[in-house]
Amino acid sequence: MTHPKIFLVHAHRISMDPIVEAFAARWPEARVANLLEDSLFADFGREGCLTDAMVERFRSIGRYCVQAGADAILFTCSAFGPAIDAVKRDQRIPVLKPNEALYDEMADVAARGGSVLLLATFPPTLPAMLDEITAHAAERGVQPSIKTRLVEGALEALQAGDMEAHHRRIVEASADAAGCDAIAWGQVSMAPALARMPVARSVPILTTPDGSIRKLRSVL
Repeated sequence: MTHPKIFLVHAHRISMDPIVEAFAARWPEARVANLLEDSLFADFGREGCLTDAMVERFRSIGRYCVQAGADAILFTCSAFGPAIDAVKRDQRIPVLKPNEALYDEMADVAARGGSVLLLATFPPTLPAMLDEITAHAAERGVQPSIKTRLVEGALEALQAGDMEAHHRRIVEASADAAGCDAIAWGQVSMAPALARMPVARSVPILTTPDGSIRKLRSVL
């Protein structure tokens, strides 16, 4: 498929630029359409959990994307895994979570006997991702060793438009990875901070945008 139409579905506008820029650099032939529904992010933060009503809203979004001619759908928020799974079950086109390729890389580290430090800036992301990577690795017969860390204050800085503070907090949180063999940044919005990381670092940083594009290209 030479010029597939890829719908990028965002629950917060902070995820839009990093993934759009990644597509422009890695797969410019793809026709990218952005769909923002940021009340999902606000409602999840207020409820503290994913409700049945939110899942139904995701299913409606999936139907809309297909009706609009999507060849594939990529969701860019890591906290809504079960809702994205519901869209997968509904639709015949490829539907991807933002972290599927990241989970493959984390499982590869686990298969080698290594451990991963998982970072996120949105609190509900961590338990959701931990459940998913554990299940993903189990399908490969691997028991992952994962430490989690919330990057305090980074999301608030980003929402206030202070990109430098956002990046700095992520870099600082990534500096202490003692005993870990890789660091995974669990959100699309975190990827731009990679440019602030020291070139000579002791462990690799695993991010989501590039991996998501590689996976989409392979399935299409």
